[in-house]
Amino acid sequence: MPRSAENQAEGRDGGPRSKPDSRLDAGLYLVATPIGNLGDITLRAIETLQQVDLIACEDTRTTGVLLARHGISTRTTPYHEHNAERARPGLIEKLKAGGRIALVSDAGTPLVSDPGYKLVLDAIEAGIAVSTCPGPSAVLAALTLSGLPSDRFLFIGFLPNRGAARRTTLAELTAIKATLIVLEAPHRLAESLADMARVLGPRMAAVARELTKRYEEVRRGSLTDLAAYYAEAGAPRGELVVVIGPPGKSSATPTDETIDARLGTLLKSSSVREAAAALAAETGLPRRTLYARALKLSRGADDEG
Repeated sequence: MPRSAENQAEGRDGGPRSKPDSRLDAGLYLVATPIGNLGDITLRAIETLQQVDLIACEDTRTTGVLLARHGISTRTTPYHEHNAERARPGLIEKLKAGGRIALVSDAGTPLVSDPGYKLVLDAIEAGIAVSTCPGPSAVLAALTLSGLPSDRFLFIGFLPNRGAARRTTLAELTAIKATLIVLEAPHRLAESLADMARVLGPRMAAVARELTKRYEEVRRGSLTDLAAYYAEAGAPRGELVVVIGPPGKSSATPTDETIDARLGTLLKSSSVREAAAALAAETGLPRRTLYARALKLSRGADDEG
């Protein structure tokens, strides 16, 4: 593994001990950067960015602001989803030749919703040492602020843009007994929350906005209430993370009337399959049985129309 300025020699227990005057070894360094507040960067990250030969970043202008703040003059090169296929071979060749390269994202930990994964994979396959300088993460920051269970969680990333595809994806997540973490664009937030409420049911959730910045805000409530709030308030500003609580446990078996009423609500915005999957996750009832009921309700509605 590459050695950092704070992690060089072995101690009595066989682990590393500090040796701050050492030079970085060749290799790829994954460096977490602030998600908003530029002060949220580790001393080791600063030292690593100072000592590497090159910094690969999503946007050289964004990273340039951070580097200027901390007096770092290391050369930067763009590495993002639009040029990754072209840029990656050159970076790998530099690493093979003994180069020291840091990979950063615009904000947070590299490889979380950015093209860094393929660079790391190619480096590993080429026998290049890869190390990490851990730090800020919007995913974990939102989770810890949400007030929702944090012992088991699943990071989803961005949901599909289109409603039908988004609801299909959500239906696949209904049975997962974990807190869900989703990224979303401000202009799609209200619509996406409404789909979450229809498919996942009345779960508790939190919308975290502008984390670590001056106008940081965490709004908590049911998915239904949050969808209604943002539908009326309009699209918020800034980066967003939506945290959704796990499915609740219901001790009472719903009546046929309750099942049909819930299916009727779900069918207004979901397919028969999506509605059955969502209600199966909410109630624990067999999906096949609910599918048959939903299909019957859907055909009845078509006949009436």
